[in-house]
Amino acid sequence: MKINGNAIRPSMVIEHQDRLWRVVKIQHTQPGKGGAYAQVELKDIRDGTKLNERFRASETVERARLEQNDYQFLFADGDMYTFMHGSTFEQVSLHADLIGEQQVTFLQEGMQVKIETFEEDPIGVQLPPHVVFEVVESDAVVKGQTAASSYKPAVLENGFRTMVPPHIEPGSRIVISTEDGCYVERAKD
Repeated sequence: MKINGNAIRPSMVIEHQDRLWRVVKIQHTQPGKGGAYAQVELKDIRDGTKLNERFRASETVERARLEQNDYQFLFADGDMYTFMHGSTFEQVSLHADLIGEQQVTFLQEGMQVKIETFEEDPIGVQLPPHVVFEVVESDAVVKGQTAASSYKPAVLENGFRTMVPPHIEPGSRIVISTEDGCYVERAKD
């Protein structure tokens, strides 16, 4: 499917220079002289190389047609992660590099994910937008620190470090964004 250069969004997969690329970052620029363009950082899905390209709004790029299927995360064995298809119960094992370094830390047993495939070949895993973890360690609150909106470092049960509001104590369950690892809210369970 052809899309305009200004319709490119992060996490899209596009076909460019006869290869598949995942859009990592995008910055729209409107210089004083000349037309506006999008500065796009691309990452090759197969070998992980990066490329920076400029796309003008008048240019078109081919958006890759991906198939998404629901899978359930079962277990990890070293760097291999095993998932089970929701209806066929077929199991597939993917390497950690394909999933993404930060995404791997958010995987929880039994988690429902979407595995993206291109021509029957798995190319990525989409996690739910938010996950719940317990805080196992956090710094003490400094008196007067709560006057302004401030955050303190905390360690989650999976070993991930993030910043949390001062009222979050060890043992609290919090919601984390899987996109960037930021604190969202206290868990309601």
